[in-house]
Amino acid sequence: LAVIIVGDDPASHVYVRNKVKACNEAGFHSVLEKYEADFSEQALLDRIAALNADPAIHGILVQMPLPRHIDPSKVIEAIATTKDVDGYSVLSAGELVANLPGFRPCTPYGCMKLIETTGVDLRGEHAVVIGRSNTVVKPMALLLLQQNATVTICHSATPDLGYQIGRAHV
Repeated sequence: LAVIIVGDDPASHVYVRNKVKACNEAGFHSVLEKYEADFSEQALLDRIAALNADPAIHGILVQMPLPRHIDPSKVIEAIATTKDVDGYSVLSAGELVANLPGFRPCTPYGCMKLIETTGVDLRGEHAVVIGRSNTVVKPMALLLLQQNATVTICHSATPDLGYQIGRAHV
């Protein structure tokens, strides 16, 4: 796993440090690359291209947020889909929509694994997912649909949100 962090966001540094530590504890090869906040977008894209071509690297994670001068969409789309461990690229999202194999965003995938440990069969259950993010909410809804749940997506400003949640079983 290659983990790249650009800038000085303290929470991101903690998150990244924990990922690298977990890789080391599991015996996985991991590389942590830290760059100053003024690192150029082109330099970052060039680094991702090199990691895409590196056979010793099987996954690439670029920690968000990025400094304002770097377009996160360009960065995400530069990562090879076969190495997009966050599952954020348009192609990765398409694989999720089509229920094809591929990386899944970690938070929704983790939620599904937690639900799985309960033994609850989601088939026919009504699940409510609140929000509209591409990184958690939409993938969560799709993963629930793949388990044959009936899914309602509510924006946090939805009137009668409590009513929708009260009707849900999951």
